Amino acid sequence: MADAAAAAARRLRAFKRWMRAHGVVCSDALSLDVSDPLGVHVRAATPLRDGDLVATIPRGACLTPRTTGAAAAIEAAELGGCLALTVAVMYERAQGADSPWDAYLQLLPDCESVPLVWPAGEAECLLAGTELDKIVKQDKEFLCEDWKECIEPLMLSGELDVDPDDFSLEKYLSAKTLVSSRSFQIDSYHGSGMVPLADLFNHKTDCEHVHFTSASDASDSDGEEEEDDRSDASADDKPTTKNPTSSPPGSRANDEDLEIIIVRDVNEGEEVYNTYGTMGNAALLHRYGFTELDNQYDIVNIDLALVTKWCTSIFSGRHTRARVSLWRNLGYSGCTSQDTEYFEIAYDGEPQLELSILLYIINMKPDVYDKLICVAHGFVSDEEHETICNVFKFVKATSSNQNSEVNGLEKLPDVKKLLHSESVCSALLSLADMRESLYGSNTLEDDEEELHACCVVNERKLYHSLVLRVSERRILRRLREFASSGSKGRKRKHP
Repeated sequence: MADAAAAAARRLRAFKRWMRAHGVVCSDALSLDVSDPLGVHVRAATPLRDGDLVATIPRGACLTPRTTGAAAAIEAAELGGCLALTVAVMYERAQGADSPWDAYLQLLPDCESVPLVWPAGEAECLLAGTELDKIVKQDKEFLCEDWKECIEPLMLSGELDVDPDDFSLEKYLSAKTLVSSRSFQIDSYHGSGMVPLADLFNHKTDCEHVHFTSASDASDSDGEEEEDDRSDASADDKPTTKNPTSSPPGSRANDEDLEIIIVRDVNEGEEVYNTYGTMGNAALLHRYGFTELDNQYDIVNIDLALVTKWCTSIFSGRHTRARVSLWRNLGYSGCTSQDTEYFEIAYDGEPQLELSILLYIINMKPDVYDKLICVAHGFVSDEEHETICNVFKFVKATSSNQNSEVNGLEKLPDVKKLLHSESVCSALLSLADMRESLYGSNTLEDDEEELHACCVVNERKLYHSLVLRVSERRILRRLREFASSGSKGRKRKHP
């Protein structure tokens, strides 16, 4: 442990010398702390106030597809986006001490501990049932294809004059994790790049202390607005092979320094945070390799396939297909990602409106459904809740069970109240149970107990996967509470 701490201190001293040599100015008000085994922390050596300029970074000090020694080969291969930057990082790492960025790269981990680089069996076990269960497998397949189609041919071409081992699939995935988790959008000339010092600030949701910017943000040379937060490139993005490394007409490299400015007061000794955006734990673990306890942006997804599976367990397949078809004809759909359609359950347990509407239509009485399909096309509206309002009114007019609550139905909360019916809530309870079963035989209480006993330093992968599982399962518990409240005061019908 002492040897590791001493080595980390040496790397930090070398990085500080590197910053001075490359014109990176870091205020004495910032303290870089490498004593934590989880990585570098940036702390306030003195009180920091909103508006304080704490660092400037020349664009030439950034590692980008433009500045790397592999720039010509990257341009000749017509690589772009994150793929081009990943090649730049791999190339400079392969140069070792001969790389202009060696002291900076030495300060970074070999790779970020994201599920993409976890052993396959371990990832499958730890992520079972979570939102990352399928995504990580798909990521690796896509990136293996990219390596085979783009990286291996570039390496074999001899353009880079590197040891093949330095451009192996394993090295590619490792570099990819750094690019996905640490890169920033710099400008239209450089694109995204690795920005020394700026990428050392850790994330805290809704607690941004620093802002990464430049004097030319509002007037970039090609008129496009720049992004100030960390790059949105994630491990599941398929890199482009277009050629943004060629300057657009009239563009030029901007020589103005990048700046790090305080946007929220920080007390002496406190950690100084950046924010990577408003993301739930699935996205944080996927892209950056960590999670946050009690993350207000957590969600759980329920696939449409799970809904249809539940429906066919009660009704016929024909009934299921017909009701889903009517739901679509009324203009509704779920969220989509990688050919999967799903519905989000919010942190507070409230289901996505489109899911409640689908469950309402699935449970609609046959005679009402038969009449509704004949006039459904006339009910479609661009307004979020007007279509279902029209459906409610139609149901009232055609059903013997008159519902006075439909009178004066104008606002979305009124729509949600009517969708909070016994049949919809019963379906939500069943779906919550089905979604919960994907986690295996352990209960939520089992996972909470294991998380409490887990050490984030020595069992990092287990710890963060447990935070993800627990956060998701707590949302499902809130979904059950939400659904159960819809039956309070109502007499349940027994078959």
